[in-house]
Amino acid sequence: MPALWFEDCEVGKTYDHPIRRTVTELDNIFFSALTYNPQPLHIDREFCKTTEWGQPLMNSLFTLGLMVGISVNDLTTGTIVANLGMTEVKFPAPLFQGDTINVSTRVASKRESRSRPDAGIVEFDHRAFKQDGTLVAQCLRQVMVKKRPV
Repeated sequence: MPALWFEDCEVGKTYDHPIRRTVTELDNIFFSALTYNPQPLHIDREFCKTTEWGQPLMNSLFTLGLMVGISVNDLTTGTIVANLGMTEVKFPAPLFQGDTINVSTRVASKRESRSRPDAGIVEFDHRAFKQDGTLVAQCLRQVMVKKRPV
């Protein structure tokens, strides 16, 4: 079932995605292992007790992927051609195991594709917040989106 076609993307419109997700220690360990990331800030609770955080930080690339993933059902399921890039990726506050995130997305810009008459380029401004409203991740994502078939 398609989400937004290029024509449906209204610059300035914000989507508050209904899916929320509590992140877990297992998420952190599996993601770090799958990506060969041995950073003790993510996988070593005893090491983390000696840091300013006092506990493991969620792997930021997991957080980025989860933020984008939560948006997919509402925005790009069945209409995306490809992700083209992500810019201005930021993690302004820590995310810890046990936190619950929610995501909102604003359509930041759009334009016709120069190379594909059946698609356009949309830039989404994704933002993830933890349960107390603290912004924990954001990025601008450039996506090639199909135009509605005629």
